[in-house]
Amino acid sequence: MSEKQYDLVVLGGGTAGYVAAIRASQLGKKVAIVEKSLLGGTCLHKGCIPTKSLLKSAEIHHTIKNASTFGIDVSNFKVNFENILKRKNDIVNQMHTGVNQLMQHHHIDIYNGTGRILGTSIFSPQSGTISVEYEDGESDLIPNQFVLIATGSTPKSLPFIEFDHERILSSDDILSIESLPEHLAIIGGGVIGLEFASLMNDLGTSVTVIEANDRILPTESTQIASSLKKELSHRGVTFYENIQLDENSIKKDDDSVTIYFENNAIKVDKVLISVGRTPNTQDIGLNNTKIKTNKAGHIITNEYQQTEDKHIYAAGDCIGKLQLAHVGSKEGLVAVEHMFDGRPIPVNYDLVPKCVYTYPEIASIGKNIEEAKAQNIKARVYKVSFKAIGKAMIDDIGEQNGFCEVIINKENDEIIGLNMIGPHVTELINEVSLLQFMNGSSLELGLTTHAHPSLSEVLMELGLKVEGRAIHV
Repeated sequence: MSEKQYDLVVLGGGTAGYVAAIRASQLGKKVAIVEKSLLGGTCLHKGCIPTKSLLKSAEIHHTIKNASTFGIDVSNFKVNFENILKRKNDIVNQMHTGVNQLMQHHHIDIYNGTGRILGTSIFSPQSGTISVEYEDGESDLIPNQFVLIATGSTPKSLPFIEFDHERILSSDDILSIESLPEHLAIIGGGVIGLEFASLMNDLGTSVTVIEANDRILPTESTQIASSLKKELSHRGVTFYENIQLDENSIKKDDDSVTIYFENNAIKVDKVLISVGRTPNTQDIGLNNTKIKTNKAGHIITNEYQQTEDKHIYAAGDCIGKLQLAHVGSKEGLVAVEHMFDGRPIPVNYDLVPKCVYTYPEIASIGKNIEEAKAQNIKARVYKVSFKAIGKAMIDDIGEQNGFCEVIINKENDEIIGLNMIGPHVTELINEVSLLQFMNGSSLELGLTTHAHPSLSEVLMELGLKVEGRAIHV
């Protein structure tokens, strides 16, 4: 047993875990993290950071390919995929170094092994002691006052075909491919699938997206999803929606994969399966606790991230709320503040911005009009096109089809949601996030002076439009 007694042991060193650990250290607590792989987790190594690096390279290629639009003639350029991957890896490594330095700065102990929660014993009157098993077969016991489970998630496969990591790929796998496939099929038209569809298409890969639902991006508004589909289709991405695959749908050969559905047979080099993620809650010792999970395996918590074992908390992908890095961070902070007698504000998932880093970008917060109607909320939609915004016209290649729409509750005139598709909306959404956090009104948004020319003027015009005072629309 470790001689050290910790105030908090965090199981998992991803975004939710290490952010929570830093906050606990700031509160003067002795903290340890148990991580079997690399600090930073999925976001840093297999998610947010590497995918956005690839998307940036794809955006640059798209811009150069269309440079004549800006009056610049470019010839004989090519994609150097090896250097694209090198840039991605350099960014990840640099940020990984930064996370490790943060751990040292905050005096957080790191145990590199597989952690499991133990039950009560003669050594501990309550469950929660963490057993750490190292690769060399050695082990450790880490006593503590509190535990935060932040074990994250892994890509989900289809029941009738497993990942082979060569031709049938997960989102983890595709980040490690050494060359661009000529033709890629993506099964799943959600956020992850469409981000890869956008970047692979821009880098020259022929992309086919197959979605089981009746439309792509079922979590976004119908108009937003339709607009993105139209844009990607125009660039060459092929979409098939409302397609149900089964064990007879996919046949692998030595050098290709053929997908059969309806009257189609699509032959591709590789298949990316992007149908969601599975929580990492198996084999971590939950059976030794009172902790409950749902059918999908997500840990059930209260609004302060507390489980049925009151000294054990959970945050991030493993609880299955909004599986976003910034949400996991917030959940981890709420957990730490609560366990050490703070007064945290619980996460309001309606005030959390959501982003899709395709080209064009998508961002939203709160409810869209379909969700409002489903909840019997009397709502009205106001919309402003980016065509009315000079900076958007300057920045864009070709015709600007993006827009911003706000959802207003007609009974009290409150903003209950906002959706955008267009240039750099993943940055613009943070202004809306602050507005919602401060309980701002559409009039306050409209009367706030925005720099000209700037993309954020679309929000000013939108706020004014709600009040019948828009200038340029």
